[in-house]
Amino acid sequence: MGDKETYTEVTKTSWLQRLGGSIKSVGVGFLLFIAAFPVLWKNEGCAVKVAQGLTQGAAEVISLPEPKVDFANNGKLIHFYGDAVTDEVLKDPVLGISEKAIRIARSVQMYQWKEITKSKTEKKLGGSTETTTEYTYEKVWSDNVINSDSFKYNQGHSNPKAMAIPSQTFQAKNVKVGDFVLNDELISQIQGGEAIAVDASKVAKEYAGLAKQLGNEIYIGNDPNNPQIGDLRISCQVVRAPQKVSVIAQQQGNYLSPFLTKTKTTIQMLHTGIVSADLMFQEAQESNTIRTWMVRLLGFGLMFFGLMMILKPLVTLGDVVPFIGSILHFGTGVVSFIIAFSLSLIVIAIAWIAARPLLAIILLIIGIGAFITLKVLSTKKTASA
Repeated sequence: MGDKETYTEVTKTSWLQRLGGSIKSVGVGFLLFIAAFPVLWKNEGCAVKVAQGLTQGAAEVISLPEPKVDFANNGKLIHFYGDAVTDEVLKDPVLGISEKAIRIARSVQMYQWKEITKSKTEKKLGGSTETTTEYTYEKVWSDNVINSDSFKYNQGHSNPKAMAIPSQTFQAKNVKVGDFVLNDELISQIQGGEAIAVDASKVAKEYAGLAKQLGNEIYIGNDPNNPQIGDLRISCQVVRAPQKVSVIAQQQGNYLSPFLTKTKTTIQMLHTGIVSADLMFQEAQESNTIRTWMVRLLGFGLMFFGLMMILKPLVTLGDVVPFIGSILHFGTGVVSFIIAFSLSLIVIAIAWIAARPLLAIILLIIGIGAFITLKVLSTKKTASA
């Protein structure tokens, strides 16, 4: 059996079957369309609150000249930088590693089958379709277990249900910067990991018989040059102390906690290296913007594809003559895009009225303008007909 196998399947769907399926999809499309509204609304509400909370934090944060406790700052948002240090010795019992470190991360890849699917659908006169699907199975190294039970052709392409040795992270509990003790969330944000060599001779006894040195990694299997399904490659990274970090959080004595803003959002940040409070807040605002746009696209997508599914029976009816069906598909796509675009902008605008009225007005004008454009175009088309 080779490292790559391909199977081809041809299926035919009659016009009546397609029409029945498209009618059933109307309900799903309606649910997607309705779901888009709360997704967009909640996203904008969250974005507004986070943006206002970060603005408050940037105005109130106190930058300390050094990471020393001043009890006058208790309950206040503070910013400081310094060396993150720890005396803890972390151990990986499987790899036999022992290091004074902030974090040790064991990374494991397993050799597995992966299914790649490619489909091509051709419309036939009369509304039926012929779909050619190509299933390709390749052997790959993957960080995650690939579920082979869902493969179309899983016979001969079975993967183990779990990795014999999973990836695992060991993190120090007591990490300090000057006088301040970092909590688990802040510690997890410390970067600066570096690869360390893994010694096959130190691996736990139950794996020692199959462990082989592979550069700075170890290989669990019979032959690294001829990997078999289920074989493992294991590497390791360590974040050693000290690590220069910059922190923004609420002071509670010599402990740190998330700062609760007036909008009920929280602020707690750590950046590796020396970073000013202004830059940390700027990057947080940028991250909020990126996250907001990602969810906006999700909401728009739900609305757009929901409308496409609602209008799908119309396209299927036209597919009796493929050329007419293609025109209807393009037309419904344009209509769905304009409606989804307009409604998305209107929802976003309403959510921002109180926080940024000028932006809200501009978005409302664009959204309503898109609706008017669609109305004018449809009126002209009706008149010309």
